[in-house]
Amino acid sequence: QVQLVESGGGLVQAGDSLRLSCAASGRTFGSYTMGWFRQGPGKEREFVAGISRSSARTSYTDSVKGRFTISRDNAKNTLYLQMNSLRAEETAVYYCAASLTISVVALRANEYDYWGQGTQVTVSS
Repeated sequence: QVQLVESGGGLVQAGDSLRLSCAASGRTFGSYTMGWFRQGPGKEREFVAGISRSSARTSYTDSVKGRFTISRDNAKNTLYLQMNSLRAEETAVYYCAASLTISVVALRANEYDYWGQGTQVTVSS
């Protein structure tokens, strides 16, 4: 079992940057493939980025490629999402998630076993 707590959300203007963090406790963090998802108002939860256990592989949804960077520090039990050039349409609750079963990068929500409570990111235009 792992507990996930996101932080770093807030209100920013379009074009600004934010860095989200996800602190993990419980079972060894390095055992999990990790990911970030988001859910905007009236929208379904969508995959944003994922990272393998050793950080060797990452994956991003097309709309964030070149602007967002996912990373992890297994020694600190922490997952990050650096978000640059934010857009108004990226206003959403951002969730981190952990997968024990997928060994590389998990792209689908049903591949993740544990979820944080989410952090709100609001981008004003």
